[in-house]
Amino acid sequence: MSVAGNVIVTDTGFAPDDWQAGFVTLAELAEGVAVLRAGLDLPADSQAEDVVPHMARAGLIRIHFGAFSDGRGFTLARRLRRLGYDGRLRAVGHVLADQYAMARRSGFDEVEITADLAARQPAAQWAFRADWQAHDYQARLRG
Repeated sequence: MSVAGNVIVTDTGFAPDDWQAGFVTLAELAEGVAVLRAGLDLPADSQAEDVVPHMARAGLIRIHFGAFSDGRGFTLARRLRRLGYDGRLRAVGHVLADQYAMARRSGFDEVEITADLAARQPAAQWAFRADWQAHDYQARLRG
């Protein structure tokens, strides 16, 4: 797949970004910016509890990963799901194909990657990890 912008990775492969409502920051929402169902951009070090009052207004929450070695985004995603967020949850930034299963288990629905990363790690590498539920070692230990 030849791509020109960022690429969205899901369990079914690569796709173009279909989100059209734009993104705002948590500070903009807290200040009362009137945005209905906009996407919410969060840094990985955000506090999930600060997002709770705004969850219903966020059609999509996008959590930024500054480095592939920084796991705070996974923790934030899990906390948001446990606090009741049931909308689209997207990881963006430095996320690698090897981390896709962890992203899905943490609560992410999709990952946004650059076209450059998509060229270096093609869809087949991400699809290899798309069966993320089958390889959950914690479930095997409990079962």
